[in-house]
Amino acid sequence: MSVMPREHRALLGLEGPWSGGLQDVALSDRLRDLFAGSGLLDWAFDGGTRLIRIEEFTDGDTSVIRAELPGIDPDKDVEITVDDGVLRIRASREERAEEDRADGYRSEFHYGTLVRSFRLPEDVSADDVHATYQDGILEVRVPTPPPPASAAPQKIAVDRG
Repeated sequence: MSVMPREHRALLGLEGPWSGGLQDVALSDRLRDLFAGSGLLDWAFDGGTRLIRIEEFTDGDTSVIRAELPGIDPDKDVEITVDDGVLRIRASREERAEEDRADGYRSEFHYGTLVRSFRLPEDVSADDVHATYQDGILEVRVPTPPPPASAAPQKIAVDRG
């Protein structure tokens, strides 16, 4: 996160390939929560919520996010939302195993929630976002608006005074 205004970052050439497009807000969310009073242990464990492992890249004029989500049902366990310019991917996983044997009963379960958030480009709406799930990989595609045309630099005359 930078305290430098976006327009200054662009002028100084500090914009990265994702700066005008998607911006991962998970770290800034965590840091904001940490400095807003959440304890370090709350931040680290957060009630079972973990960050989704992702791969981000650009495919032509589309930003692509691929998330590893094996063993889930995308119809029941995945929620993708867009709110106030932020794309949020949330997945819940619950596994239960029970055995009723002659020598006793055994029950084991694992559960957790995975979350990741991204700031969308200004002109992108929820209708522009498309998601697919295949072989344990959730793929979310977001159109990337073309960068603004940069004007040629203008020379400024210096007056002697």
